[in-house]
Amino acid sequence: MYATSPRLNTADAELRRDPSVDRARRQLEGYAPRRPEQGQMRDRILEFIDRYPDDAHLRSRLEGHLTSSALVVDASGERILLLHHRKLGRWLQLGGHCDGDGNLPGVALREACEESGISNLEIVPEIIDVDIHEIPERPREPRHLHLDSRFLVVAPEGAQPRGNHESNDLRWMTFDEARALDVDDSVLRLLNGL
Repeated sequence: MYATSPRLNTADAELRRDPSVDRARRQLEGYAPRRPEQGQMRDRILEFIDRYPDDAHLRSRLEGHLTSSALVVDASGERILLLHHRKLGRWLQLGGHCDGDGNLPGVALREACEESGISNLEIVPEIIDVDIHEIPERPREPRHLHLDSRFLVVAPEGAQPRGNHESNDLRWMTFDEARALDVDDSVLRLLNGL
């Protein structure tokens, strides 16, 4: 799938920060889901943006906010990079908060670079999956929703990840090894969608 898809890197102007949530809306409108439940989730995210057109992409919107994530694959397409999230205690794809940036693929790529420590990552800028999931209450943070758009990111040959403060572990694994972990349904759906 991704071998022939056009890819962008952090130097591409198309990935620059955009403070408007309108760009995120257009990107989500352009997403063509492969399954009905994905279309329903996309529609719920669009309704959320319509309800909060000024701050749907800010984490100060306490009931929930837009996030963007990346399924990072190695250059051969045989392994994926997952992190064991320090706060949530689960294996997940890389990604994070939009923090006022409406450019969803730009957010996903920046988060992937930051969380993996790998430079020269490239992103296929079309959404491959959407998900709405609940984040449990923690000190100084109420329970809330992450309305996530997901992208495919390709690592350069020989890329060696270096985790940061957000992960307990970060490792390359085959798709079968990842499926054997205790991952949630949304991560399985993402893995099975490729």
